[in-house]
Amino acid sequence: MAQWTLEEAVALQKELRHRVEVRPGPTSPRTVAGLDVAYAEGSDRVAAAVVVLDSTSLLPVRQATAAGLATFPYVPGLFAFRELPTLLEALGKLTVTPDVLVCDGQGLAHPERFGLACHVGLETGLPTIGVAKTLFVGTYDEPGDHRGDWSPLVDDGEVIGRVLRTRAGVKPVFVSVGHLYDLDTATELTLALTPKYRLPETTRAADQLSRLALRAS
Repeated sequence: MAQWTLEEAVALQKELRHRVEVRPGPTSPRTVAGLDVAYAEGSDRVAAAVVVLDSTSLLPVRQATAAGLATFPYVPGLFAFRELPTLLEALGKLTVTPDVLVCDGQGLAHPERFGLACHVGLETGLPTIGVAKTLFVGTYDEPGDHRGDWSPLVDDGEVIGRVLRTRAGVKPVFVSVGHLYDLDTATELTLALTPKYRLPETTRAADQLSRLALRAS
């Protein structure tokens, strides 16, 4: 990815967001990949990991990593420009093509409606969703306390995602569409990927692998 100024990066997001397609995604994917990036404290060193899981057993079937130096500053809302080059390098090392990508971050739940999951989806042409740990933009009513309860995430009158309870009595996660997916199916997939913990198994696996790759780099 070329080096962008902050203004150019925002302008690109505004341009590319119109290419995002929201449509029914795979309801029974065979493989689902988690993507995550680890950062070295006090350094621009980063390591990206992609872990492909069998959607039935949730066991890893393939994985790949890449490490390098981030060339874009750490700016909220523009993480894709910092993380995407290394993520794409890791994705390029895979020997299988996952049916769905799950990013540890936002999709349409973004001020420009073009978060990391949207950027990854457009770059790869694969169905992609974002499952984030924290709220970035929008407002919501607290969902019910039971697993599967959710409430709409709304910004400027537009539904941009869902606030989903994956574990009873545990903080919810923030689900949004990245590309070639719809919110109903993204919600169902997120629940299928969280049988035991708050975060999807895809995210947990990619997080662990990216940290190991960073230490080894």
